[in-house]
Amino acid sequence: MNDRTAAKGALLMLVHRVPYPPDKGDKIRSFNLLRFLAANGWQVHLCALADDPADLKHKKALEKFCASVSLQPIKPKSQKIKSLAAPLQGLPLSARYFYRPALQRSVDDVLSRHPIKSVLCFCGPMAEYIFRNKTRPLDSAVRPQLVMDLVDVDSDKWYQYAKKKSGPMKWLCLLESRLLRAYEQKVVNSFDATILVSEDEAEMLRRRAANPEKIHGIANGVDLDYFSPAEGAQPSPPWRIVFCGVMDYFPNVDAVCWFAREVLPLVRERVGEVQFDIVGGKPSEEVQSLAKLPGVRVTGRVEDVRPYVRAADLSVAPIRIARGLQNKVLEAMAMGKAVLSTPEAFEGIEASPGWDLCVALAEPNVFAEAAVNLLQDPVKRKEMGLRARKTVEGGYCWETRLEGLNPLLAPIQDHPAKDKEVA
Repeated sequence: MNDRTAAKGALLMLVHRVPYPPDKGDKIRSFNLLRFLAANGWQVHLCALADDPADLKHKKALEKFCASVSLQPIKPKSQKIKSLAAPLQGLPLSARYFYRPALQRSVDDVLSRHPIKSVLCFCGPMAEYIFRNKTRPLDSAVRPQLVMDLVDVDSDKWYQYAKKKSGPMKWLCLLESRLLRAYEQKVVNSFDATILVSEDEAEMLRRRAANPEKIHGIANGVDLDYFSPAEGAQPSPPWRIVFCGVMDYFPNVDAVCWFAREVLPLVRERVGEVQFDIVGGKPSEEVQSLAKLPGVRVTGRVEDVRPYVRAADLSVAPIRIARGLQNKVLEAMAMGKAVLSTPEAFEGIEASPGWDLCVALAEPNVFAEAAVNLLQDPVKRKEMGLRARKTVEGGYCWETRLEGLNPLLAPIQDHPAKDKEVA
Protein backbone atom coordinates (compact mmCIF):
# COMPACT_ATOMS: atom_id res chain seq x y z
CA MET A 1 0.00 0.00 0.00
CA ASN A 2 1.12 3.56 -0.57
CA ASP A 3 2.13 5.92 2.25
CA ARG A 4 -1.19 7.71 2.68
CA THR A 5 -2.63 7.54 6.18
CA ALA A 6 -5.61 5.19 6.52
CA ALA A 7 -7.54 7.60 8.69
CA LYS A 8 -10.95 6.02 8.26
CA GLY A 9 -9.86 2.48 9.19
CA ALA A 10 -9.84 -0.93 7.55
CA LEU A 11 -12.29 -1.83 4.79
CA LEU A 12 -12.91 -5.11 2.97
CA MET A 13 -13.74 -4.72 -0.73
CA LEU A 14 -15.17 -7.74 -2.56
CA VAL A 15 -15.25 -7.63 -6.37
CA HIS A 16 -16.49 -10.24 -8.85
CA ARG A 17 -13.75 -9.38 -11.37
CA VAL A 18 -10.25 -8.02 -10.90
CA PRO A 19 -10.78 -4.22 -10.94
CA TYR A 20 -7.90 -3.53 -13.31
CA PRO A 21 -7.26 -2.39 -15.95
CA PRO A 22 -10.28 -0.06 -16.11
CA ASP A 23 -11.06 -0.88 -19.74
CA LYS A 24 -14.69 -2.00 -19.61
CA GLY A 25 -17.88 -1.08 -17.79
CA ASP A 26 -17.72 -2.96 -14.48
CA LYS A 27 -13.94 -2.57 -14.16
CA ILE A 28 -14.14 1.16 -14.79
CA ARG A 29 -16.53 1.56 -11.88
CA SER A 30 -14.86 -0.88 -9.48
CA PHE A 31 -11.37 0.55 -10.11
CA ASN A 32 -12.52 4.11 -9.55
CA LEU A 33 -14.31 3.06 -6.36
CA LEU A 34 -11.08 1.46 -5.16
CA ARG A 35 -9.01 4.52 -6.06
CA PHE A 36 -11.54 6.80 -4.33
CA LEU A 37 -11.51 4.71 -1.14
CA ALA A 38 -7.72 4.71 -0.95
CA ALA A 39 -7.54 8.45 -1.60
CA ASN A 40 -10.11 9.10 1.12
CA GLY A 41 -8.24 7.37 3.89
CA TRP A 42 -9.56 3.80 3.87
CA GLN A 43 -7.14 0.92 4.39
CA VAL A 44 -8.51 -1.39 1.72
CA HIS A 45 -8.23 -5.18 1.81
CA LEU A 46 -9.21 -6.35 -1.66
CA CYS A 47 -10.58 -9.83 -2.44
CA ALA A 48 -11.47 -10.44 -6.08
CA LEU A 49 -12.04 -13.15 -8.65
CA ALA A 50 -10.17 -13.47 -11.94
CA ASP A 51 -12.15 -15.03 -14.79
CA ASP A 52 -9.25 -14.24 -17.13
CA PRO A 53 -5.83 -15.67 -16.13
CA ALA A 54 -4.17 -12.56 -17.59
CA ASP A 55 -5.79 -10.48 -14.85
CA LEU A 56 -3.70 -12.15 -12.15
CA LYS A 57 -0.65 -10.20 -13.31
CA HIS A 58 -2.30 -6.96 -12.18
CA LYS A 59 -1.91 -7.74 -8.48
CA LYS A 60 1.12 -5.49 -8.16
CA ALA A 61 -0.72 -2.55 -9.76
CA LEU A 62 -3.59 -3.00 -7.28
CA GLU A 63 -1.27 -3.17 -4.29
CA LYS A 64 -0.55 0.54 -4.79
CA PHE A 65 -4.06 1.21 -3.50
CA CYS A 66 -4.49 -1.62 -1.01
CA ALA A 67 -3.25 -2.92 2.32
CA SER A 68 -3.64 -6.48 1.00
CA VAL A 69 -4.78 -8.10 -2.24
CA SER A 70 -6.15 -11.61 -2.73
CA LEU A 71 -6.98 -12.67 -6.29
CA GLN A 72 -8.48 -16.09 -6.92
CA PRO A 73 -8.86 -17.52 -10.45
CA ILE A 74 -12.06 -19.11 -11.66
CA LYS A 75 -12.64 -21.19 -14.77
CA PRO A 76 -15.75 -19.87 -16.54
CA LYS A 77 -16.72 -23.18 -18.16
CA SER A 78 -16.56 -25.22 -14.96
CA GLN A 79 -18.25 -22.43 -12.96
CA LYS A 80 -21.15 -22.40 -15.44
CA ILE A 81 -21.62 -26.13 -14.94
CA LYS A 82 -21.51 -25.77 -11.15
CA SER A 83 -23.98 -22.89 -11.26
CA LEU A 84 -26.69 -25.11 -12.76
CA ALA A 85 -27.34 -26.57 -9.31
CA ALA A 86 -27.90 -23.15 -7.74
CA PRO A 87 -31.69 -22.98 -8.38
CA LEU A 88 -32.11 -26.18 -6.35
CA GLN A 89 -30.82 -24.16 -3.39
CA GLY A 90 -33.01 -21.19 -4.24
CA LEU A 91 -29.99 -19.21 -5.46
CA PRO A 92 -29.51 -17.39 -8.76
CA LEU A 93 -27.05 -18.98 -11.16
CA SER A 94 -24.73 -15.98 -10.83
CA ALA A 95 -24.45 -16.40 -7.05
CA ARG A 96 -22.98 -19.87 -7.59
CA TYR A 97 -20.97 -18.86 -10.66
CA PHE A 98 -19.05 -16.22 -8.70
CA TYR A 99 -18.57 -18.32 -5.56
CA ARG A 100 -15.22 -20.00 -4.90
CA PRO A 101 -14.28 -21.57 -1.55
CA ALA A 102 -10.69 -20.32 -1.91
CA LEU A 103 -11.90 -16.73 -1.97
CA GLN A 104 -14.20 -17.43 0.97
CA ARG A 105 -11.13 -18.47 2.96
CA SER A 106 -9.43 -15.19 2.01
CA VAL A 107 -12.50 -13.21 3.10
CA ASP A 108 -12.73 -15.09 6.39
CA ASP A 109 -9.03 -14.54 7.01
CA VAL A 110 -9.30 -10.77 6.43
CA LEU A 111 -12.33 -10.49 8.72
CA SER A 112 -10.63 -12.50 11.47
CA ARG A 113 -7.20 -10.83 11.32
CA HIS A 114 -8.06 -7.18 10.71
CA PRO A 115 -10.36 -4.70 12.50
CA ILE A 116 -12.62 -4.32 9.48
CA LYS A 117 -14.99 -1.42 10.03
CA SER A 118 -16.79 -1.54 6.68
CA VAL A 119 -17.41 -3.92 3.79
CA LEU A 120 -18.09 -2.87 0.21
CA CYS A 121 -19.38 -5.62 -2.07
CA PHE A 122 -19.27 -4.92 -5.79
CA CYS A 123 -21.93 -6.93 -7.67
CA GLY A 124 -24.82 -8.73 -5.97
CA PRO A 125 -23.46 -12.31 -6.02
CA MET A 126 -20.49 -11.24 -3.89
CA ALA A 127 -22.92 -11.03 -0.96
CA GLU A 128 -22.57 -14.82 -0.70
CA TYR A 129 -19.16 -14.34 0.90
CA ILE A 130 -20.77 -12.27 3.62
CA PHE A 131 -23.76 -14.58 4.05
CA ARG A 132 -21.46 -17.62 4.38
CA ASN A 133 -18.85 -15.97 6.59
CA LYS A 134 -18.64 -17.51 10.07
CA THR A 135 -15.99 -15.20 11.52
CA ARG A 136 -18.20 -12.11 11.83
CA PRO A 137 -21.67 -13.22 10.71
CA LEU A 138 -24.54 -10.84 10.08
CA ASP A 139 -26.29 -11.75 13.32
CA SER A 140 -23.27 -11.13 15.53
CA ALA A 141 -23.44 -8.48 18.25
CA VAL A 142 -20.85 -6.33 16.48
CA ARG A 143 -20.30 -6.44 12.75
CA PRO A 144 -18.91 -4.18 10.02
CA GLN A 145 -21.01 -1.64 8.18
CA LEU A 146 -22.21 -3.41 5.02
CA VAL A 147 -22.63 -1.62 1.70
CA MET A 148 -23.57 -3.32 -1.56
CA ASP A 149 -22.99 -1.84 -5.00
CA LEU A 150 -25.47 -3.74 -7.18
CA VAL A 151 -24.51 -1.43 -10.08
CA ASP A 152 -27.57 -2.47 -12.10
CA VAL A 153 -30.89 -4.16 -11.36
CA ASP A 154 -29.73 -7.41 -12.90
CA SER A 155 -33.06 -9.17 -12.41
CA ASP A 156 -34.63 -6.77 -14.91
CA LYS A 157 -31.73 -7.20 -17.33
CA TRP A 158 -32.25 -10.96 -17.36
CA TYR A 159 -35.95 -10.38 -17.97
CA GLN A 160 -34.99 -8.30 -21.01
CA TYR A 161 -32.68 -11.10 -22.15
CA ALA A 162 -35.62 -13.51 -22.00
CA LYS A 163 -37.55 -11.35 -24.46
CA LYS A 164 -34.76 -11.85 -27.03
CA LYS A 165 -34.38 -15.59 -26.50
CA SER A 166 -36.43 -18.66 -27.32
CA GLY A 167 -36.70 -22.27 -26.16
CA PRO A 168 -34.63 -23.42 -23.15
CA MET A 169 -32.58 -20.21 -23.04
CA LYS A 170 -35.73 -18.13 -22.66
CA TRP A 171 -36.84 -20.32 -19.74
CA LEU A 172 -33.38 -20.12 -18.16
CA CYS A 173 -33.29 -16.31 -18.41
CA LEU A 174 -36.75 -16.04 -16.85
CA LEU A 175 -35.69 -18.34 -14.02
CA GLU A 176 -32.54 -16.31 -13.36
CA SER A 177 -34.57 -13.10 -13.40
CA ARG A 178 -36.97 -14.47 -10.77
CA LEU A 179 -34.20 -15.81 -8.54
CA LEU A 180 -32.18 -12.59 -8.82
CA ARG A 181 -35.21 -10.52 -7.89
CA ALA A 182 -35.57 -12.42 -4.62
CA TYR A 183 -31.81 -12.28 -4.03
CA GLU A 184 -31.70 -8.52 -4.58
CA GLN A 185 -34.38 -8.09 -1.94
CA LYS A 186 -32.41 -10.28 0.44
CA VAL A 187 -29.34 -8.11 -0.12
CA VAL A 188 -31.27 -4.90 0.53
CA ASN A 189 -32.69 -6.41 3.73
CA SER A 190 -29.34 -7.65 4.99
CA PHE A 191 -27.02 -4.76 4.09
CA ASP A 192 -27.01 -1.31 5.66
CA ALA A 193 -27.03 0.43 2.28
CA THR A 194 -27.37 -0.56 -1.36
CA ILE A 195 -26.13 1.67 -4.18
CA LEU A 196 -26.77 1.62 -7.91
CA VAL A 197 -25.21 3.36 -10.87
CA SER A 198 -28.00 5.87 -11.43
CA GLU A 199 -31.10 7.33 -9.82
CA ASP A 200 -33.19 5.54 -12.45
CA GLU A 201 -31.77 2.19 -11.36
CA ALA A 202 -32.18 3.08 -7.70
CA GLU A 203 -35.81 4.10 -8.21
CA MET A 204 -36.59 0.83 -9.99
CA LEU A 205 -35.30 -1.11 -7.00
CA ARG A 206 -37.00 1.18 -4.48
CA ARG A 207 -40.40 0.49 -6.06
CA ARG A 208 -40.12 -3.19 -5.20
CA ALA A 209 -38.19 -2.95 -1.90
CA ALA A 210 -39.64 -3.17 1.61
CA ASN A 211 -37.04 -0.65 2.83
CA PRO A 212 -36.50 1.85 -0.02
CA GLU A 213 -34.70 4.33 2.25
CA LYS A 214 -31.63 2.05 2.17
CA ILE A 215 -31.24 2.38 -1.61
CA HIS A 216 -29.11 5.15 -3.16
CA GLY A 217 -28.03 6.22 -6.64
CA ILE A 218 -24.32 6.97 -7.08
CA ALA A 219 -23.44 7.51 -10.73
CA ASN A 220 -20.22 6.88 -12.60
CA GLY A 221 -17.81 9.60 -13.58
CA VAL A 222 -15.39 9.97 -16.47
CA ASP A 223 -11.62 10.36 -16.49
CA LEU A 224 -11.72 13.81 -18.06
CA ASP A 225 -7.97 13.99 -18.64
CA TYR A 226 -7.79 10.62 -20.38
CA PHE A 227 -10.95 11.03 -22.45
CA SER A 228 -10.34 14.49 -23.82
CA PRO A 229 -10.90 16.09 -27.23
CA ALA A 230 -7.93 16.18 -29.59
CA GLU A 231 -7.04 19.69 -30.68
CA GLY A 232 -7.44 20.09 -34.39
CA ALA A 233 -8.44 16.43 -34.94
CA GLN A 234 -10.50 16.17 -38.14
CA PRO A 235 -11.97 12.85 -39.31
CA SER A 236 -11.24 12.12 -42.95
CA PRO A 237 -13.50 10.48 -45.57
CA PRO A 238 -15.16 8.06 -45.89
CA TRP A 239 -17.74 8.66 -43.14
CA ARG A 240 -16.78 6.72 -40.03
CA ILE A 241 -19.09 5.55 -37.27
CA VAL A 242 -17.76 3.88 -34.13
CA PHE A 243 -19.09 1.64 -31.36
CA CYS A 244 -16.89 0.68 -28.39
CA GLY A 245 -17.59 -2.13 -25.95
CA VAL A 246 -16.77 -5.66 -24.84
CA MET A 247 -18.04 -7.76 -27.70
CA ASP A 248 -19.03 -10.98 -25.95
CA TYR A 249 -21.56 -9.10 -23.78
CA PHE A 250 -25.05 -9.90 -25.08
CA PRO A 251 -26.48 -6.32 -25.08
CA ASN A 252 -23.45 -5.12 -27.06
CA VAL A 253 -23.68 -8.05 -29.47
CA ASP A 254 -27.37 -7.37 -29.99
CA ALA A 255 -26.66 -3.66 -30.52
CA VAL A 256 -23.96 -3.96 -33.19
CA CYS A 257 -25.72 -6.79 -35.04
CA TRP A 258 -28.91 -4.75 -35.23
CA PHE A 259 -27.08 -1.61 -36.35
CA ALA A 260 -24.86 -3.36 -38.91
CA ARG A 261 -27.69 -5.38 -40.47
CA GLU A 262 -30.72 -3.12 -40.14
CA VAL A 263 -29.48 0.48 -39.91
CA LEU A 264 -26.11 0.78 -41.68
CA PRO A 265 -27.44 -0.26 -45.12
CA LEU A 266 -30.06 2.50 -44.89
CA VAL A 267 -27.38 5.04 -43.98
CA ARG A 268 -25.14 3.94 -46.84
CA GLU A 269 -28.04 4.28 -49.29
CA ARG A 270 -28.38 7.93 -48.30
CA VAL A 271 -24.80 9.14 -47.87
CA GLY A 272 -22.64 6.67 -49.76
CA GLU A 273 -19.51 5.04 -48.35
CA VAL A 274 -19.63 4.61 -44.55
CA GLN A 275 -17.30 2.56 -42.36
CA PHE A 276 -18.66 1.14 -39.12
CA ASP A 277 -15.89 0.29 -36.62
CA ILE A 278 -16.81 -2.23 -33.92
CA VAL A 279 -14.07 -1.76 -31.34
CA GLY A 280 -13.73 -4.10 -28.36
CA GLY A 281 -12.31 -7.34 -27.06
CA LYS A 282 -13.65 -10.90 -27.24
CA PRO A 283 -15.88 -10.50 -30.30
CA SER A 284 -18.32 -13.39 -30.49
CA GLU A 285 -18.64 -15.45 -33.67
CA GLU A 286 -21.78 -13.54 -34.55
CA VAL A 287 -19.93 -10.24 -34.22
CA GLN A 288 -16.94 -11.50 -36.21
CA SER A 289 -19.28 -12.51 -39.01
CA LEU A 290 -20.38 -8.89 -39.36
CA ALA A 291 -16.99 -8.09 -40.92
CA LYS A 292 -18.30 -9.76 -44.09
CA LEU A 293 -20.86 -6.99 -44.50
CA PRO A 294 -20.01 -3.93 -46.64
CA GLY A 295 -18.42 -1.17 -44.58
CA VAL A 296 -18.07 -3.11 -41.32
CA ARG A 297 -14.74 -3.54 -39.52
CA VAL A 298 -14.34 -5.65 -36.36
CA THR A 299 -11.09 -4.72 -34.61
CA GLY A 300 -11.10 -7.05 -31.61
CA ARG A 301 -9.34 -5.82 -28.48
CA VAL A 302 -7.25 -2.67 -28.88
CA GLU A 303 -4.88 -1.13 -26.36
CA ASP A 304 -6.49 2.28 -26.66
CA VAL A 305 -9.98 3.03 -28.00
CA ARG A 306 -9.39 6.77 -28.21
CA PRO A 307 -7.80 6.87 -31.69
CA TYR A 308 -10.86 5.09 -33.09
CA VAL A 309 -13.25 7.50 -31.39
CA ARG A 310 -11.23 10.54 -32.50
CA ALA A 311 -11.17 9.30 -36.09
CA ALA A 312 -14.95 8.83 -36.15
CA ASP A 313 -17.52 11.31 -37.40
CA LEU A 314 -20.15 9.84 -35.11
CA SER A 315 -20.23 7.59 -32.03
CA VAL A 316 -23.30 5.37 -31.79
CA ALA A 317 -24.87 3.52 -28.88
CA PRO A 318 -27.62 1.44 -30.53
CA ILE A 319 -28.33 -0.43 -27.29
CA ARG A 320 -31.73 -2.14 -27.12
CA ILE A 321 -31.17 -4.05 -23.87
CA ALA A 322 -29.84 -1.86 -21.09
CA ARG A 323 -29.68 -1.40 -17.37
CA GLY A 324 -27.50 1.08 -15.58
CA LEU A 325 -25.38 3.75 -17.22
CA GLN A 326 -23.47 3.48 -20.48
CA ASN A 327 -19.83 4.48 -19.99
CA LYS A 328 -19.29 4.40 -23.74
CA VAL A 329 -21.71 7.30 -24.14
CA LEU A 330 -20.07 9.42 -21.43
CA GLU A 331 -16.58 8.71 -22.75
CA ALA A 332 -17.47 9.73 -26.30
CA MET A 333 -19.15 12.88 -24.98
CA ALA A 334 -16.03 13.66 -22.94
CA MET A 335 -14.00 13.42 -26.14
CA GLY A 336 -16.21 16.03 -27.75
CA LYS A 337 -17.90 13.63 -30.16
CA ALA A 338 -21.46 13.81 -31.40
CA VAL A 339 -23.26 10.77 -29.99
CA LEU A 340 -26.35 9.03 -31.34
CA SER A 341 -28.00 6.75 -28.80
CA THR A 342 -31.21 4.87 -28.22
CA PRO A 343 -33.42 5.87 -25.26
CA GLU A 344 -32.22 2.70 -23.53
CA ALA A 345 -28.57 3.79 -23.79
CA PHE A 346 -29.44 7.33 -22.70
CA GLU A 347 -31.20 6.23 -19.50
CA GLY A 348 -29.48 7.53 -16.36
CA ILE A 349 -27.34 10.12 -18.18
CA GLU A 350 -27.81 13.70 -17.01
CA ALA A 351 -27.74 15.55 -20.32
CA SER A 352 -30.15 17.23 -22.72
CA PRO A 353 -31.27 15.03 -25.63
CA GLY A 354 -31.17 16.90 -28.91
CA TRP A 355 -28.63 19.35 -27.49
CA ASP A 356 -25.78 17.47 -25.81
CA LEU A 357 -26.38 14.29 -27.82
CA CYS A 358 -28.97 12.85 -30.18
CA VAL A 359 -31.46 10.24 -28.94
CA ALA A 360 -33.50 8.22 -31.45
CA LEU A 361 -35.82 5.26 -31.13
CA ALA A 362 -34.39 1.81 -31.88
CA GLU A 363 -36.31 1.55 -35.14
CA PRO A 364 -34.17 1.12 -38.28
CA ASN A 365 -35.62 4.01 -40.30
CA VAL A 366 -35.73 6.42 -37.33
CA PHE A 367 -32.19 5.63 -36.17
CA ALA A 368 -30.81 5.74 -39.72
CA GLU A 369 -32.48 9.12 -40.38
CA ALA A 370 -30.87 10.56 -37.23
CA ALA A 371 -27.47 9.22 -38.26
CA VAL A 372 -27.79 10.67 -41.76
CA ASN A 373 -28.80 14.08 -40.43
CA LEU A 374 -25.75 14.21 -38.18
CA LEU A 375 -23.32 12.94 -40.82
CA GLN A 376 -24.51 15.53 -43.32
CA ASP A 377 -24.22 18.44 -40.89
CA PRO A 378 -20.61 18.84 -39.68
CA VAL A 379 -21.38 22.14 -37.93
CA LYS A 380 -24.14 20.52 -35.87
CA ARG A 381 -21.84 17.60 -34.98
CA LYS A 382 -19.06 19.91 -33.86
CA GLU A 383 -21.30 22.13 -31.76
CA MET A 384 -23.00 19.11 -30.19
CA GLY A 385 -19.62 17.65 -29.32
CA LEU A 386 -18.50 20.88 -27.66
CA ARG A 387 -21.68 21.00 -25.57
CA ALA A 388 -21.27 17.34 -24.68
CA ARG A 389 -17.77 17.94 -23.35
CA LYS A 390 -18.94 20.88 -21.22
CA THR A 391 -21.80 18.82 -19.80
CA VAL A 392 -19.48 16.00 -18.80
CA GLU A 393 -16.96 18.44 -17.32
CA GLY A 394 -19.69 20.04 -15.24
CA GLY A 395 -21.15 16.90 -13.71
CA TYR A 396 -19.11 13.75 -14.21
CA CYS A 397 -15.91 14.14 -12.19
CA TRP A 398 -15.32 10.83 -10.35
CA GLU A 399 -14.43 12.48 -7.05
CA THR A 400 -17.65 14.51 -7.08
CA ARG A 401 -19.79 11.56 -8.11
CA LEU A 402 -18.49 9.30 -5.36
CA GLU A 403 -18.72 11.82 -2.50
CA GLY A 404 -21.94 10.21 -1.33
CA LEU A 405 -20.19 6.90 -0.65
CA ASN A 406 -18.24 7.86 2.48
CA PRO A 407 -21.29 8.56 4.69
CA LEU A 408 -22.76 5.19 3.74
CA LEU A 409 -19.54 3.39 4.64
CA ALA A 410 -19.11 5.16 7.98
CA PRO A 411 -19.52 2.39 10.55
CA ILE A 412 -22.03 2.66 13.35
CA GLN A 413 -20.18 2.16 16.61
CA ASP A 414 -21.11 -1.06 18.38
CA HIS A 415 -23.51 -1.85 15.58
CA PRO A 416 -26.31 -3.91 17.14
CA ALA A 417 -27.46 -7.10 15.54
CA LYS A 418 -30.62 -6.54 13.54
CA ASP A 419 -33.46 -8.78 12.54
CA LYS A 420 -32.08 -9.70 9.15
CA GLU A 421 -32.59 -12.50 6.74
CA VAL A 422 -29.43 -14.60 6.86
CA ALA A 423 -28.60 -17.62 4.80
